[in-house]
Amino acid sequence: MASTDFALPARPRSEFSLVATARIYGGFLRVGFVNTMAYRLRYYTGIVTYFIYVSVYYFIWKAIYSHSVSIEGFDFGQLLTYVAVGWTIRSFYYNNIDQDMAGQVLEGKLAMDLIKPVNTQWMYIAQALGESAFRLTMLTVPTAIVLLLVFPVRKPASVGNFMGFLISVFLSFFLVAGINFAVGTFAVRLKSILGLLRAKYFLLELFSGLLIPISFFPHVFQTMFAYMPFEYISYIPVLIYLGKISGVGILKALGIQIFWVAALVAIGHALWTLSSKQITIQGG
Repeated sequence: MASTDFALPARPRSEFSLVATARIYGGFLRVGFVNTMAYRLRYYTGIVTYFIYVSVYYFIWKAIYSHSVSIEGFDFGQLLTYVAVGWTIRSFYYNNIDQDMAGQVLEGKLAMDLIKPVNTQWMYIAQALGESAFRLTMLTVPTAIVLLLVFPVRKPASVGNFMGFLISVFLSFFLVAGINFAVGTFAVRLKSILGLLRAKYFLLELFSGLLIPISFFPHVFQTMFAYMPFEYISYIPVLIYLGKISGVGILKALGIQIFWVAALVAIGHALWTLSSKQITIQGG
């Protein structure tokens, strides 16, 4: 009996492709970068604004340290560096995802987001990352240079600390993006979240350690903050920069940051799934 050779039917190629996915969200990143470029003039005033912030803190803390050499393990030089580095990295990780989502709801443009065959959460995060990439060149780096020239800001504790600091700041962006997307989903139900945005703004500045180091808070608050993601936005990255966290401690801190990023993305996804079921689109 003669045998007949035949070729097995080719398996259909998976629609998922890492390269294609990167290309899609890279497009949103580019959109965020280009859109921010249209308002580049305001970043010149941003450099002045951040300089004023740090100058005010400089004179306040200089007066406080005139009566003490060290406070909670920080000497004046370390605290000045803490303030300058903290405000500098804020110019990178800050984003307006929640405000953008609230604006889309109020203007009735959210339907345009829903018809796009992409993950809505990562679409907003990719656009925000594009904006941060633009601010990195037009605001973060120039602000750092100005502050280094005017104030005696200390250098990173070591090369390893600086590398850990850079990774930690990058993760800070995703922490803030995750929080802002989760807050933005409430716009679907509440329509106006202006009050919520203001409360979140001030609480995030305080709980992240930007306004004052977490170690200056009462012990009970320090313990409470240790179980929250907020101190990993600003406080932990600057401690790595200063060398107050080093060696294995850096890896542990980065690991916890990655955990909080994953947790916040999951929470944002769950909230969006619930909120998107409440969306009502009128007109045609």
